[in-house]
Amino acid sequence: MGLIKAIVGATGGVLADQWKEYFYCDALPANVICKRGQKKTSGRSSNNKGDENIITQGSVIAVADGQCMLIVDQGKVVDVCAEPGEYKYDSSTEPSVFAGGFGNGLIESFKNIGKRFTFGGEAPRTQRVYYINTKEIMGNKYGTPQTVPFRVVDQRAGIDIDVSVSCFGEYSYKVVDPVVFYTNVCGNVEDEFLRENLEGQLRSELLTALQPAFARISEMGIRYSSVPAHTNELADALRTELSQKWTERRGIQIGIVGVSSIKATEEDEKMLKGLQRDTAFMDPTRAAAHLVGAQAEAMKTAAGNTNGAAMAFMGMGMAQQAGGANAQELFKLGQQWTCSCGTVNKGKFCSECGKPRPAGD
Repeated sequence: MGLIKAIVGATGGVLADQWKEYFYCDALPANVICKRGQKKTSGRSSNNKGDENIITQGSVIAVADGQCMLIVDQGKVVDVCAEPGEYKYDSSTEPSVFAGGFGNGLIESFKNIGKRFTFGGEAPRTQRVYYINTKEIMGNKYGTPQTVPFRVVDQRAGIDIDVSVSCFGEYSYKVVDPVVFYTNVCGNVEDEFLRENLEGQLRSELLTALQPAFARISEMGIRYSSVPAHTNELADALRTELSQKWTERRGIQIGIVGVSSIKATEEDEKMLKGLQRDTAFMDPTRAAAHLVGAQAEAMKTAAGNTNGAAMAFMGMGMAQQAGGANAQELFKLGQQWTCSCGTVNKGKFCSECGKPRPAGD
């Protein structure tokens, strides 16, 4: 059996008189992934005496945009069409594949299924027409019920640590191999296969893949707070993690991943801020500036203490001596520079080779 484009096989009104049935599918809503084809029951194209599970020779099958039509014989896919148009059903021709925009992937899947007959073309037999929704299915919400690890890597600050983050958002997916989806997911459904039948399973697998996907994101040097600006990278990472479960096993692929919120725990936020502050103070000039600011604030506080200002200033001096460093020493340390010969210097010229201090130092 096979499909022939109606516009090619039509010869005036002769062929129109031979079209026994007309199969079609209304626009598939977003919550329907697969739907059985309907027979048009008005006009001369109807077959009032035909069996619901038999496709009459010469029938016409219509395919709309965003749909992939499958002809199923005895529970096996025997014809596929993903190109919009009208097609004549001819059981005397070989199986055909109109792949549309799906390319070789759909063709190979169809070849793997093959054409199989259980009763050699004789009754009893069951023939059905199914339509797969190939549009992008959007608005699938996800959220981590518990925090998941996210590796924070900051080469400049020398930070490489795991933090716990919570993440919420939406994602979309699309059927990219209708034959695999029908065979492994919704096969021979009586009427409709709804997205809600898959939502729970897909969400669970997405959240499982989120942790290794975050690991791939962090290896790129992307911080968790910047993930909402890198949703394309996150989607690519999730496709890599889910390719076997979703694409190879179910014929679907994740589309766009939207991140509404991603946030670390309050404890981890404080820890990261502390590490970043400590890293900043590794620069002597920054440490000196911070020390000067702290001393200024302390002097203001001491000056406002009318009962014991002298004692307060004395305590500040003792604390400074006990600290082992003062702002002036830190500023001097920050003014050191390393010559290209490797010598550490304080003046305007290298004490070893005599080269002048670079303008940027």
